[in-house]
Amino acid sequence: MESKLEAEMAELERVQNRILQRIAKLELALHLPNYLHEDELTQLHPPASNCCRETNAGGATEERLSSILRSNGVTDFAFKRVPSDYYDWPFESRRDVLGAASIHHLCKSIVLVNTQATSNVIDCSDRNNSKYYVVVVQYTAKFNAESVKNYLYALNEGKVAKKKFNMRLAPEETSFQLTGFEHNAVTCVGMKTDIPVILDEAIVKLHPDYFWLGGGEVDLKLGIRTPQFTNFVKPFVFSCSSST
Repeated sequence: MESKLEAEMAELERVQNRILQRIAKLELALHLPNYLHEDELTQLHPPASNCCRETNAGGATEERLSSILRSNGVTDFAFKRVPSDYYDWPFESRRDVLGAASIHHLCKSIVLVNTQATSNVIDCSDRNNSKYYVVVVQYTAKFNAESVKNYLYALNEGKVAKKKFNMRLAPEETSFQLTGFEHNAVTCVGMKTDIPVILDEAIVKLHPDYFWLGGGEVDLKLGIRTPQFTNFVKPFVFSCSSST
């Protein structure tokens, strides 16, 4: 009896969540009539497996990155344009306009620089001991630089002194030179430099396994199936954040 009641309550909660999502989507539509299309109002979930869904607003960046993804076996992804004031919105509104499963599925890519690297480490040629790394973390989590330091030290099996790892946020101009993408547009696809990527383990544990990150332009976001992302990017995966 108790398990049946729990199941009914869980189903009720799911129904309520769907209703709230639809309400939020409709509210956004009232404010963004030129952005949201009628058919988008019902797209509240990530695309089904092996289905590539794209926004009507095309562009050179989207075409280039889509081509790279497809040529590397990634089939389950989507690009979506967002309004210019997107980053002024609360996470819940960002989630709704993208149709993300939760606010925890909203992620960002940041470029890190090892400010204490040895003099011979000047580029990204050694992914185990690179001058730069791109880290993908959730917006709802707090990045932990110490975890990255410890991981890289262990990865190099003690051959590099621990004090030679000091990961800090790279200056915006350095990030742009390395990736070709400006602030709030950085993505792991189509970067100018082959920078090794670190994916926070918390993202891999998300359900459903489909998350959103920058899409190469400030108002362009990329949604992608996690297993396909990891197969393509081949990131280091470990815990490098804590809940905020």
